[in-house]
Amino acid sequence: MLPQEIIRKKRNGEVLTLAEIRFFVNGLADGSVSSEQVSALAMAIFFQSMNFTETGELTRAMVASGKVIDWTEEGIEGRVVDKHSTGGVGDKVSLMLAPMVAACGAYVPMISGRGLGHTGGTLDKLDSIPGYATSPGLGAFKKVVRSVGCAVIGQTAELAPADRRFYAIRDVTATVESIPLITASILSKKISAGLDGLSMDIKTGTGAFMETEADAQALGQSIVNAAAEIGLPVKAVITDMSEVLGRNAGNSVEIRETIDYLTGAYRDSRLHEAVFTLATDMLELAGIERDQRKARKLLQSVLDGGQATRVFAEMVSALGGPADLVERVDHYLPPAPVAKPVFLEEEGYVANIDVRMVGNAIVALGGGRRRVEDRIDHAVGLTDVAGIGACIGAGAPVARVHARDEAGADAAFASLQRAFRLTGEKPSAKPVIRKTIELF
Repeated sequence: MLPQEIIRKKRNGEVLTLAEIRFFVNGLADGSVSSEQVSALAMAIFFQSMNFTETGELTRAMVASGKVIDWTEEGIEGRVVDKHSTGGVGDKVSLMLAPMVAACGAYVPMISGRGLGHTGGTLDKLDSIPGYATSPGLGAFKKVVRSVGCAVIGQTAELAPADRRFYAIRDVTATVESIPLITASILSKKISAGLDGLSMDIKTGTGAFMETEADAQALGQSIVNAAAEIGLPVKAVITDMSEVLGRNAGNSVEIRETIDYLTGAYRDSRLHEAVFTLATDMLELAGIERDQRKARKLLQSVLDGGQATRVFAEMVSALGGPADLVERVDHYLPPAPVAKPVFLEEEGYVANIDVRMVGNAIVALGGGRRRVEDRIDHAVGLTDVAGIGACIGAGAPVARVHARDEAGADAAFASLQRAFRLTGEKPSAKPVIRKTIELF
């Protein structure tokens, strides 16, 4: 087969065969298909989409490009669950949720990704931690999950290697928002990790790839239905991304917020609700607690009792990070050299936020990638970001920029001034959990 003929066929809106999909995915994995050809197919799929059969076959081919973990061989019987988010600005839920659910008795082998477009990536945040190995190898990954209860890492060379390359190319070719490509990418990683259940967070709003709730619903339905065909139990919710999730957005600044959340130093209410909703679903999928009220009580107890913080610290240490990160966060995560509050010219209540613009401001600071090979500045980002309904008056900034230099801070300052719109009356708060997606 010729890659260009497969690209042409999809460009013309035709349905790809199983053989054609497998050929292209194998070429992704072994490098025989060029990056230009991968980019072209991604763009063709973006515009022409794929039907459910093609999406399912793409998922299966991605899984077949590598290994699938069997946790029973590692001495773990059931209770292996995970959570995945479609990406947002300030979304550090995984970093909080994984140790909490593990502290409740489940095992959480979390395969995460790097930033895509204007959204942050869990792995980029973890790379802020000195020594933390986001690519430790499959053997080390299994060992940490077995001994600690959770491990948050990136795709190893053995797990869905075709998706690993496709993911990086999609990030820089404006093809992230394709529903079949998102579905296949998420499910191939999760199936390869040997899960018994998956909690899905489908985001919608200006900070999400699926800006409208209709698009989020379509993506969620695609994931839920495809997972059901493959045999992976999934619980999915649509969550709001019309404002930054939490108070901080960046890399090391989100690690700081994670530690504050786990230790109880500070917990943003919207972030807290997102964490608890998704963690509750995980406990149900794991068979640990099916009653939501009791599940929330259990989760609160591992936070209040310090067990979740201890699991987080043990995970960081087991994956090469400092054992005393929680106690000495200022030492290990030094701030960026320039900090600058962002003031608006008018006063009022925050009525609307262009969260995509906020995310792009972080990318421009160096906290994200424009090209696959770009290096990330983990110290830059935003803190104390105002949410919808916040009162902005004289001396009250909408955020604080952390930059490498004054020029970067000034550019972010200008972007953020355009991203926030104020009103004279306080708007109603938007619930962070929009709706639950059911199988049909």
